[in-house]
Amino acid sequence: ASQQVQLMEVLKKEVRAMLIAAKAGLTPEQLEEQYMAMVCKPLPLRDLGFQSTLELVTQMPEVVRICSKNGTLILKAIADDSTKGIAKLVANQKVKTRKTSKKTATKANATFPPKNSKNPQSFQTLSARTPVLPATVKAELQDLLSSSPLLLADLGKAFLRRFGRAFQYRQYGFLSMFQVFRSMSDSIVVEQTKAGSLLVLRKYLASTIEQEEEPQGEAEEEEAPQGEAEEEEAPQGEAEEEEMPRGEAEEEEVHQGEAQEEEMPQDETQEEEMLQGEVCHFPLIPLQHQGFEQFPLTPEIPPDAVQDRRLCSLPPLRRRCLVGVIVEFAVSPSQFYIRICSTEESNKLQNLMFEMRHVYSHKVASDKYIMPESAVRPGQLCCVMVSSWWYRVIIHRVINDQEVEVFYADYGHLQIVQKSSLRFLKWHYLKLPAQAIPCSLAWIKPVEGTWSSSAILLFKHLCRFKELVGIVDEYVDGVLYLFLCDTSAKQDVYLHSVLRDMGYADVCGENIPSQEFEELNPSALYVQPSEKQGNAEVVEADLRLQLESQDADSETATLKQDGAE
Repeated sequence: ASQQVQLMEVLKKEVRAMLIAAKAGLTPEQLEEQYMAMVCKPLPLRDLGFQSTLELVTQMPEVVRICSKNGTLILKAIADDSTKGIAKLVANQKVKTRKTSKKTATKANATFPPKNSKNPQSFQTLSARTPVLPATVKAELQDLLSSSPLLLADLGKAFLRRFGRAFQYRQYGFLSMFQVFRSMSDSIVVEQTKAGSLLVLRKYLASTIEQEEEPQGEAEEEEAPQGEAEEEEAPQGEAEEEEMPRGEAEEEEVHQGEAQEEEMPQDETQEEEMLQGEVCHFPLIPLQHQGFEQFPLTPEIPPDAVQDRRLCSLPPLRRRCLVGVIVEFAVSPSQFYIRICSTEESNKLQNLMFEMRHVYSHKVASDKYIMPESAVRPGQLCCVMVSSWWYRVIIHRVINDQEVEVFYADYGHLQIVQKSSLRFLKWHYLKLPAQAIPCSLAWIKPVEGTWSSSAILLFKHLCRFKELVGIVDEYVDGVLYLFLCDTSAKQDVYLHSVLRDMGYADVCGENIPSQEFEELNPSALYVQPSEKQGNAEVVEADLRLQLESQDADSETATLKQDGAE
């Protein structure tokens, strides 16, 4: 009984924190999803003797207020004395984003305190920005539209059918589906038709226009034989052949006398043409009735397989510059990984994911890059498949005969995977630097010596699924120390200030080396510094929102005294 009481008290704090962070509240189902995402285990309903989430929250009258909106139950937080400040900040979040020109949005101005100042809160207001979708979700939406355009009204069902889960856009901070696709206007177009709003992939639209303009003979050379080209006009349902069992899919794809590409089936070729706007040319080899079993797999390692090379890191950012970032993975305020949020860099990573899926998803190509046991060793750069997508990883340690722990070079986290899901990385995929940057919040330290679970949970909520503005301070032992600012509210919210105001952190005016990164920093172990890292003059990265500050003396004179501690 005492254990249940303790568990209930901890759960009340966690539930209150999650609901406070959601301005519009959460449905019981959304609360279950967010708890699973943040704590990495389901709500302990059975341990506490409850049958449902709704039954659980009814026993928390001092924590949860149950409302009804359009027939849907909404759970909202009841703030206590320790969380009133956070609740006020969330309540001030904007419902509508301001329309600003690209020129204005990319020239956010800030002032920077001198190094000795203990008032890192005194920055000028930064321009507000809209929520952002994770790269994997963007890739899934583009993949869904790669076969054919789709009515907005049918998107929910199509997403659920393809990926096995509902498209919960609200958990990423969006208020409507139209806001989602406005944020993806560089890749998806919303056209108005008599049947309703139609979602069209821009590259699909471009390839269609090119097909209409090209002479018939040239179009046939670029795309496919006439008989196969007709498959492109098939109903949308046929685009789901990818989900068929492999045996059935191969029977559909292999026909007598038909020329097929060695490393991909025809339906994936069409998918890549629509997504990338160009055809990846592979040697054509005729297949017989027996299918791919006609081609024996060679035990030799392919010449384009990466064996003794490492990924490079991104060039270091200049001190005092501003940069849009997404926190991809967080352990604590002293140990987290960010990814630069610029259109160019995001497109490069998405294109890499599409191309890797395009190549490795076919059995012949995938089997060609199977790693022998001798190659499965710590430090080996390779790739792994997770939920039909391929990611660049480095083997961190071998667990047993079947499992290894890998480090995701573009996202920053460690995960245990099956050896059988590993493949050699093609040499071509070395070009893009590792996108994950190890970071710590600047100028703060935990009050209790180590970060409490409440402080960690709050930090994760403050930066989850948001595009933040990072203000670069310095690098210490390969770790980037920076301030993080949420500009989606009426007033800019600095994350270190929130942790201080909640009593979780002290502002110390200097950067104390992260104890967590001292114990383990996979990025420092496996990713080699950029060639520009050792140069005396650091070349400023060409990133959106990056801005060199003015001279420190002139900035000190313009600091606002209102925010001084």
